[in-house]
Amino acid sequence: YSPEKNPDEYLNCDLKYGVSEKPAPKNDDNLKKIVNEHMTILQNDCKRVKKYFNHPEIKYAA
Repeated sequence: YSPEKNPDEYLNCDLKYGVSEKPAPKNDDNLKKIVNEHMTILQNDCKRVKKYFNHPEIKYAA
């Protein structure tokens, strides 16, 4: 357990939000597809990922 927030928490939040915006997956394969699609979006959006490090509690990790 880490009492400080970290960039992983912001990634998890972003992923959960992205997945929740899609229709509910019917099975594990569909869930994997949705997650992979969202992670590909993040992989190609450096500005969005950099924002994870802009919060004052996270700047220590940058």
